[in-house]
Amino acid sequence: MTAAGSPEYEASSPADGYVGDPAVRAEWDNRYADRQQLWSGRPNGALVAEAAGLTPGRALDVGCGEGADAIWLARGGWDVTAIEVSGVALERAAGHARDAAVTVRWTHAALTEAALAPASFDLVSAQYPALLRTPDAAAERALLAAVAPGGVLLIVHHAGVETRRADDGDFDPADYVWPSMVADLLDEDWEVEVDEQRQRVIPDGGAGAHHTDDLVLRVRRLR
Repeated sequence: MTAAGSPEYEASSPADGYVGDPAVRAEWDNRYADRQQLWSGRPNGALVAEAAGLTPGRALDVGCGEGADAIWLARGGWDVTAIEVSGVALERAAGHARDAAVTVRWTHAALTEAALAPASFDLVSAQYPALLRTPDAAAERALLAAVAPGGVLLIVHHAGVETRRADDGDFDPADYVWPSMVADLLDEDWEVEVDEQRQRVIPDGGAGAHHTDDLVLRVRRLR
């Protein structure tokens, strides 16, 4: 069970089209079901800063959560596909998009299992993604493979977390993908435009608001 007063979320039938590990889906469904709102409801500051000068095209929002980034992009003229493992989060995101009168293509899948056309997105945005690390770097390669020639991959994460030891809550940073791991896979087909640590634009409320600095990696696919 989740916290007192919040019933444990029960995943719906696989017939809903979800593609991915059901245990990962259940974990995130329970996290979202434990609160009426998990995140701040505002777009991430690094995305706003880095996408502001880009020409709108096709965008992929990886791990879209409750939809704030996807909705912000759609309002800015982007054709947005948003991917998320949690059905609870996607229901909320779709409701917020309806309220905002914008169209987003919602995809209920894990990144590595989703049927995404290769090299088809002008912007791939992964803001604080919980992507599991694998020996074959499947998640890192999926991020890069989705970017169209001339397009941008923007991956942002919390600074300092990747060097911590595993905690008592079973969170081990070594289990997850960090921007440096994506950077390690770049070859001559990519140009690094931003690779830095910077002070974070901290939202009012929402999980993760205690983090003060971001790691920001923005790379462009040349061909």
